[in-house]
Amino acid sequence: MLEFVNTYGFLLVTLVQSALLGMSLYFPLSAGQLSLASPGFYALGGYIAAILGTNPDLAGLRDALGWWVYPLAWLVAAVMAGVLALIIGLPVLRLRGIYLALATIAFVEVFRILTLNLPITGEAIGITGIPQYFSTPFGYMAAFLPLLLLTLLFAYKLERSRAGRAIRAIREDELAADAMGINPMYFKVLTFVIGATLAGIVGAMSAPFLNTWNPNQGTFDASINFLAFVLIGGSRNIWGPVLGAILLTALPEVLRPLKDFRLILNGLVLVVSSIYLPQGVVGLFQRRTPKKSVRPARVEVVK
Repeated sequence: MLEFVNTYGFLLVTLVQSALLGMSLYFPLSAGQLSLASPGFYALGGYIAAILGTNPDLAGLRDALGWWVYPLAWLVAAVMAGVLALIIGLPVLRLRGIYLALATIAFVEVFRILTLNLPITGEAIGITGIPQYFSTPFGYMAAFLPLLLLTLLFAYKLERSRAGRAIRAIREDELAADAMGINPMYFKVLTFVIGATLAGIVGAMSAPFLNTWNPNQGTFDASINFLAFVLIGGSRNIWGPVLGAILLTALPEVLRPLKDFRLILNGLVLVVSSIYLPQGVVGLFQRRTPKKSVRPARVEVVK
């Protein structure tokens, strides 16, 4: 088992990482928001970890904290991503549908342009030589996997809470939810901040894993990939982003012997899944209960 993990370790860690990034989009989508901002927060978290790990001015902090500089990077990334999401979310989340998607794409592009021109982020070259806190993929799996399990547990508890029912009501009909006394703006910002915080943490964990970080980590293409994880897997079940991420991340590797033809088959899988699996891959595993005929109730007339 250990040999298998070491051989395919990078791919296994990437699968878990992709599942986490899919979950970062799942939370806003659970409130009916088509947000594509996760790559921006993912890139932000990665740059925080990269700067803490390589900046010469922070050498004293690294020497004092030792290995604990990495959890510090996760915490700083979570806080900064959450605060930035709150600042952006309050005005942007008043938009809906495609306008919200365009606004969040604009945020990702603005952040990418900034990192291309800031010396602290290494400009176009990025930051290289980021110290790795684990020497084997097994160590990174031991870090990423618990985070995924905690995220799924959090999503499970949230969906079954009073806040989860309110979020589901907003997704189904925002106007009706507002009329029932639910504050749509509060819950939309809440889910947006949760997704951004998760993306920031994953970015901070991914930078040492990849050993380098550059503006290509947060792009429009990444936004589409993360969204595909959720839509192909299933956007109304917490297991949907996980299954979608595993399928779309592993499929190109499984089809690698086909060389260039694997890209064609990968595209066909996306098209077929979109047409014939409207509930996503997770819909294949959900039990379908037959509809029961409703008989009219007997009415007794009281004389």
